[in-house]
Amino acid sequence: MSSAQPIVNDEARWERIVGLTGGAADVCRSCGNCTVSCRWGLFESEGPDMWELLQNAQRGPDADPELESALWHCATCASCATVCPQGVQTADLIVGLRTLAYDEGRNPPVLNEIVENLQLDGNPDGVPVSLRRRWAKELEAKPVGSKECCLVYFGSATSFSQRLQRIGRAFACVLDGCDIRFAVFDEEPDSGAVARMLGAEPYLEKLVEGNLDTLHKCGIREIVATSPFDYDVFERIYPKYGDSFRVFHATEFLDQLLQYDRLRFERDPTEKRRVVYHDPCYIGRHHALYDAPRRVLGAMKGLELMEFEESREEAVCCGGGGARTWLEEDPGKGFADERVIEAMKLGAQVIATPCPYCIQTFEESIDKLDAPGIEVRDVVELAAAWWPYAPEEEDQTFGTHGTA
Repeated sequence: MSSAQPIVNDEARWERIVGLTGGAADVCRSCGNCTVSCRWGLFESEGPDMWELLQNAQRGPDADPELESALWHCATCASCATVCPQGVQTADLIVGLRTLAYDEGRNPPVLNEIVENLQLDGNPDGVPVSLRRRWAKELEAKPVGSKECCLVYFGSATSFSQRLQRIGRAFACVLDGCDIRFAVFDEEPDSGAVARMLGAEPYLEKLVEGNLDTLHKCGIREIVATSPFDYDVFERIYPKYGDSFRVFHATEFLDQLLQYDRLRFERDPTEKRRVVYHDPCYIGRHHALYDAPRRVLGAMKGLELMEFEESREEAVCCGGGGARTWLEEDPGKGFADERVIEAMKLGAQVIATPCPYCIQTFEESIDKLDAPGIEVRDVVELAAAWWPYAPEEEDQTFGTHGTA
């Protein structure tokens, strides 16, 4: 039972909370819909209570740590936002309260380590930047600043994981085949997505301002991101700092290539492949990009596209968002397991999802559940497998996953 201190009416502090949450705190009417609709209720007694979190934030140094821990438990999936009668952007509320906790030194200790890694190595895991440089050179892309080139941004997850690098190679393969001129950073700077989700606002500002300066000097006006989290921060946060770019998620870009007849899937496998699509929260509920990835998958001959019972706005989160990948030992516990079990019941051979963190949590669940006969692929990987000019390593092989 929590023994919280009484709330002291501090108007200045409340105004700060309202500002940090983008006004969301001022709109909340403590109806409790967010709590009862939270997906955590499937595995625990109930989800976070937004009003309780707001009240706790007003206590400042006397905030109850037991209540505040719910801030870091949240996956910022925005499922609760879909049922809020006031239209509160609940993920913004959570991130704003995390920012306040971070400013006042009440954050989990691991957060400081993550921010230090971002500052020293340009990625949250502290991996040497030389590994990113080595991998980027394999893609044979144009140098950043080349005329008429879009910038393809892969992000830290794809750049430093052997498994997820296959997404980058697959996307490069398809773009090359479509004769699309694209550039990549030799030393790709971090987008700031992780810093934002953690509430590390001072570092986020410094990072965004530095990145904007670099992008301007290089003449970049169009960015294609393979990760929904990087897409979100480029699309929603960077314009707040004075400039904006045309931003696409990779599946949006592929969909446009299909519409303009630049991309054609000409392979017709002898066997149908049963593929179920999972909506990542940060391009789904956060940006309503539901149709583009489905159109891309639907254009592949021999692919039977299936749907989870709960999809689109009602899709179940994988559990890895909101920086939970770094904050918890088993970020996808429960969520990803249930999704994999449902996919098996549907008879799917592949879970397709255009998000590196969803891929990681699902593959961990497949290993944990010892689920044979099903694997996880990014939509981009499937596009390369169906592409008629795909190199052998991107050819259509199913039934394995991991760090190949």
